[in-house]
Amino acid sequence: MGQKIHPLGFRLGTTEPWRSRWYAKKKDFGRLLLEDKKIRDHVTKEFNSSGIPRIEIERTSDAVHVIIYTARPGVLVGRKGVRVEELKKELQAITKTTVHLTLHEVKRPELESKLVAEGVAEALEKRMAFRRATKRALQTTMQAGARGMKIELNGRLGGAEMARQSKEREGRVPLSTLQANLDYGTAIAKTTYGVIGVKVWIYKGDIERGKMVDFRSTTGSSSRADRARRNPARPQAQKEARNVADA
Repeated sequence: MGQKIHPLGFRLGTTEPWRSRWYAKKKDFGRLLLEDKKIRDHVTKEFNSSGIPRIEIERTSDAVHVIIYTARPGVLVGRKGVRVEELKKELQAITKTTVHLTLHEVKRPELESKLVAEGVAEALEKRMAFRRATKRALQTTMQAGARGMKIELNGRLGGAEMARQSKEREGRVPLSTLQANLDYGTAIAKTTYGVIGVKVWIYKGDIERGKMVDFRSTTGSSSRADRARRNPARPQAQKEARNVADA
């Protein structure tokens, strides 16, 4: 039997940082954990259209720092930053303490698995054929620079009477390799004939040993050497890879 494990939880502490970073006494742990969930649920519900793949939370003794990654920061900020101030007040009402907001723009949304899964789910809700929706997402992500990708759909695909599973894959997706920079995201498509689950895995390359992913850098950017290795047939590409390696 195959043993399944969450790809991000599997890599926590090695190549993946924690999404919530704080310490608490045993009596406060449950309350703060519930607060984190309320913060994430509130932001996701209020700004569902702004493309938020990830929300990180850091706590100090007197404040909560909420770091929001978004593909469309203009929607979240609002005119003259009014919406941000409103959101800050709403989060302060939830946490009963000072809240600091930080926004990070996602440069390459095609390489964020959560956003890709939401895009496929939205296409299914608009009654697009599921095979066409998955192949289009695969093509867009691979063209953006991914090394590999896998999409899995579960539910009444195409309005069929019996639920089934559909998988599409391209390139490598090394789930068991800890060094692999693997992004995993899910979404739900609420169609007229039932709920369809969407899972997306995106492999972006390997991480150097001992280093964690820096999400503040441009997501999915590849070096010249990486691009050269992906095209070994081109002599110029091989030369470029050797020059970068020597440097």
